[in-house]
Amino acid sequence: MTISIVIPARYQSSRFPGKPLAPLKGASGVSKPLIQRAWEAASEVSGVSQVVVATDDDRIAQAARAFGAEVVMTAPDCENGTARCHNALAHLDNPEIVINLQGDAPLTPPWFVEALIDAIKKGAEVATPVLRCDSETYNNFIEDRRAGRVGGTTAVFDAEQRALYFSKEVIPYIGHEVGENDIVPVFHHVGLYAYTPAALKRYIGWNAGPLEKLEGLEQLRFLENGASVQCVEVEAPGRVFWELNNPIDTPRIEAALAKLGVE
Repeated sequence: MTISIVIPARYQSSRFPGKPLAPLKGASGVSKPLIQRAWEAASEVSGVSQVVVATDDDRIAQAARAFGAEVVMTAPDCENGTARCHNALAHLDNPEIVINLQGDAPLTPPWFVEALIDAIKKGAEVATPVLRCDSETYNNFIEDRRAGRVGGTTAVFDAEQRALYFSKEVIPYIGHEVGENDIVPVFHHVGLYAYTPAALKRYIGWNAGPLEKLEGLEQLRFLENGASVQCVEVEAPGRVFWELNNPIDTPRIEAALAKLGVE
């Protein structure tokens, strides 16, 4: 199947303006912009026909072309990454699967993406990964919420792993401390999606609903309109997965890059 990875990137961000161009140091201390690290992560995925950076900002486009990325210029009024992926469709190589690898997730392992591709091949129209929290990630979530910061997103799903809800709150509620060796019943939603082009076209025809507006989570539009989102449980043993949501996340991600030996 023809597969395109789209990395949506916008310059404006209420929490972190200019985030795609924020420098991140690797294991050797060399800095690369966040958008380059996301592109390098996407380039590790096997079986992909095309990787593009989709943006409406000339600064991001210039930086992306400088490190060799293909760039698709999208409309400035794209309201989120899913809409930007839809806007980029006309410029892609007629893909049968579109992957939305968000530009703030440079720690995304290639097998996360490959698991979503398998889910679409098996009949899902939208798929997204979920990662069971270890105690460190869970405690980072709780620390962020206590400090009034929006950190990662959590997901709950049914017995068939179809999404029930996504939230920036930590759900389900546990009500007790989590020890280092405890099995944590909270799943971190990884900001990564696979869609069929048909699912993208339906999405763009719907208006944002009240839950999407309250949470600021684009994937809730599928659920609010009765569409199924397949959650795919993935594992990353020995790795910490974290997105760059706030400036305070920079040292967390740089530490993870160093631990992985990523230059």
